[in-house]
Amino acid sequence: MGMSYRRYLAGARVYGCSSCHTHLATIHSMVSRAFNGQHGRAYLFDDVVNVLEGEPNDRQMTTGNHTVRDIYCCKCHTILGWKYDKAYEPSQKYKEGKFILERNLLVDVQ
Repeated sequence: MGMSYRRYLAGARVYGCSSCHTHLATIHSMVSRAFNGQHGRAYLFDDVVNVLEGEPNDRQMTTGNHTVRDIYCCKCHTILGWKYDKAYEPSQKYKEGKFILERNLLVDVQ
């Protein structure tokens, strides 16, 4: 297996992993702050970097049934949130392909 390279982000506000400070997303890719995760407040992002995706599984959430994948930091393997693969409720389809990062598992890198 070859060496893996991490992406570094620039911008007014960069969110990183609270364990190792690996860059994950910028404030410009944030869609919403009105989400809750397993550890409290969570943010919805269009795009994140430097994460590994787990296997898909179905979860019953407050907004209905979704197929999601847990996402992990590529450096320290801390679980950070999840990615929405499929939403079964028509009103929730906008979440498909987007990512939830839990606020308590993030730090401001810049």
